[in-house]
Amino acid sequence: MPAPRPRSLRPRPLAVMVTALLAAMACALPLTTAQAASTPTRGTAYMGETVAAHDGIHGTPTSGDATQTEGVDVSNYQGSVAWSTLYGSGVRWAYTKATEGTYYTNPSFTQQYNGSYNVGMIRGSYHFATPDTTSGATQASYFVAHGGGWSKDGRTLPGVLDIEWNPYGADCYGKTASQMVSWIADFLNTYKSLTGRDAVIYTATSWWTECTGDYAGFAANNPLWIARYATSVGTLPAGWSYYTMWQYTSSGATVGDHDKFNGALDRVQALANG
Repeated sequence: MPAPRPRSLRPRPLAVMVTALLAAMACALPLTTAQAASTPTRGTAYMGETVAAHDGIHGTPTSGDATQTEGVDVSNYQGSVAWSTLYGSGVRWAYTKATEGTYYTNPSFTQQYNGSYNVGMIRGSYHFATPDTTSGATQASYFVAHGGGWSKDGRTLPGVLDIEWNPYGADCYGKTASQMVSWIADFLNTYKSLTGRDAVIYTATSWWTECTGDYAGFAANNPLWIARYATSVGTLPAGWSYYTMWQYTSSGATVGDHDKFNGALDRVQALANG
């Protein structure tokens, strides 16, 4: 009589499913934790926060240029800024973060914005854009109402739209290139209608190419503040043949974020006067 065949050792379907689920969870949990740890709290983003991670750091300008004027940009994380020290080092203009989206105002704004003015600098304010939260028009209105206005006093620069990689999610805020261009236009048109000035656009060439399709239509009216941590500004976004300001490092003395205005001090004053 033949010996009976041994029973199959294949795992049951339920056991297979449970094992697979546990394995997936084991792989997913560390990634989720890492992502959560790297995502900043809303409101804390600052000008250039995403630049080094996406564009890298490729050095700094090797020598001073007498035709350029040194500046800085600051936000709440710098706290009370030593403006006198900065002025003594040659810094002559400054931008302070005023707002983000329609949910945040900089608690250090008064000290930073007035402090730079009080030591003799020409100052302005910027808005960190979050196109995935509210419309461009809504954010421009919020910005103007919370420190982003302009007055022709010879010491106040036009407001800046800080538009860069999304530190809280998808790089282009979930928008197509045409949708992003429309959002930016909405912001710029509203800002001008409220202040009489064309806002400056702060961005990086690679973000602009990725998220607007390298749109060239704003260059005729809106000054460019280019972000690139390197020995030169490199290629500019489409339409702009020159930059007005250049954020060239996030590791300067006293305040990390340092900038160059593409011209002597009288050109900074000219931009302030409109």
